[in-house]
Amino acid sequence: MKAAVCRAYGAPLTLEEVVLRPPGPGEVQVTVSAVAICHSDLGFLDGNWQAPLPAVYGHEACGRVAALGDGVLGFDVGDQVVVTLIRSCGQCRACLRGKPFLCATVYDRGNGVLSLPDGTIVQQGLSTAAFAEAVTVHASQIAKVPEDLPAELGALLACGVVTGTGAAINTAQVTPGSSCVVIGAGGVGLNAIQGARLAGASTIIAVDLAEEKLVAARAFGATEALRADMKGLRGAVMDLTEGQGADFVFVTVGVISAYQGAPALAAKGGMVVMVGMTPSGAQMAVEPVVVAATSQTLKGSFMGGTVVQRDIPYLVEMWRQGRLKLEELITERYRFEDINQALADARGAAVRRNVIIMDR
Repeated sequence: MKAAVCRAYGAPLTLEEVVLRPPGPGEVQVTVSAVAICHSDLGFLDGNWQAPLPAVYGHEACGRVAALGDGVLGFDVGDQVVVTLIRSCGQCRACLRGKPFLCATVYDRGNGVLSLPDGTIVQQGLSTAAFAEAVTVHASQIAKVPEDLPAELGALLACGVVTGTGAAINTAQVTPGSSCVVIGAGGVGLNAIQGARLAGASTIIAVDLAEEKLVAARAFGATEALRADMKGLRGAVMDLTEGQGADFVFVTVGVISAYQGAPALAAKGGMVVMVGMTPSGAQMAVEPVVVAATSQTLKGSFMGGTVVQRDIPYLVEMWRQGRLKLEELITERYRFEDINQALADARGAAVRRNVIIMDR
């Protein structure tokens, strides 16, 4: 099959013939119909979080089950499924406590799922490697979705949508009537706004530098929109929250300055939810006495605390009911042959999600 192979950080991907092994016990093979581009893919391709090369990245996919390994139950060949990077063993402490997104079982991404025709191992980036015509993944990584869901929308549910909505619904457990600030109105931020709205927040304040993103934030459910570089940002947030600050502040961008300023926007007893992924080594300063005195919580959110087979069907139902925007998240569609252009365009400030449609 063809895959877009990363051979050097910062270099264009090369479309090459690679070998994808059949699914083993507990695994499935999925023919990819559509794959979206996440900023985490860009981070890996830039070398922000280095892993062995050559590698195939891409982790937001939707396709159809092509083959089942031994012991896989609940799926049939031909099923349309969303493919995620959340791989869980079902037996470790995290899995048994209902947190499969934190599965502790080590998985070797260089175990031979992918290889070049000469036998050279290709790393299965993010345990998925979906910038390809097909993937072989663990059955825990997929969720069945209905036929009326277009594959390009299903791909969005694999990461960006669950990361944002899940940060509000699962991680923060936003309460009805509460106030939220969402710093960053990109793909993940817009979904954090949607999650806060679904959870019943009464005040949702979007903060971003780009006017067009703030306009989009309102369309996705923000009740207020503030420029991140405005004078008196904290005062404006206080005015919108009865002088208290926000109950929940979501940082959805991987920018240290955003993290550094977030606690000042939160109420006493409020929570700062850390969603955006910074490059390795980036650090923020925290004054413990302030955190203690304000009784604030700094809480990480990985993949929105998603339970794949529970949350993805729920989000599909919200889309069906018109309560979750998906079509509006797509900025542009590309052919697989144009993946390097799609990746370059994905760096644009106004891009939400670029999606590659796999023509056959």
